[in-house]
Amino acid sequence: MAILKILEYPNPLLKQVSKPVEIFDETLQAFIADLEETMDAGPGATGIAAPQVGRFERILYIDASMMKRKVKNHGRMVLINPVIVNQEGSEVGREGCLSVPDYTGNVIRATKITLQTQDAEGVEHTFQMEGFEARLVQHEMDHLDGMLFLDRLVNRRNGLFKRKVYKKSASKES
Repeated sequence: MAILKILEYPNPLLKQVSKPVEIFDETLQAFIADLEETMDAGPGATGIAAPQVGRFERILYIDASMMKRKVKNHGRMVLINPVIVNQEGSEVGREGCLSVPDYTGNVIRATKITLQTQDAEGVEHTFQMEGFEARLVQHEMDHLDGMLFLDRLVNRRNGLFKRKVYKKSASKES
């Protein structure tokens, strides 16, 4: 396993759209393990998308259970080729990103989603998600389409905030 280098804004590669995963093999499994280790190395990270480390395939690794407050969630998950098939409600919330380490911002997201996805073996699943977990998945899915939370700010004038404390992780050095 390895900690991968995280691409940071304004790297133009972060705008690239990712392709669906078609081959579920040992190479994919090894990459998923590296993605997990990279996320775990990020300070307070709850999710990471393959494009953030320069692999332009539709792969996410999330863990909504990392939140200090107890929120309903499915725990650690590998989401491959995820698609939101239904969404409900909307709410403004503060988001941060490993690819935008110095800022956070207010973004509107759906409060409930229905997600169709595949797991690391290619098996299809459908999940109902709400609250923070739904926000997390929507945030990470944006990376698959070449978008950052900066592209969805509620207000560009006063919706972006300088992060007060953020320790650089080892992933920035590799």
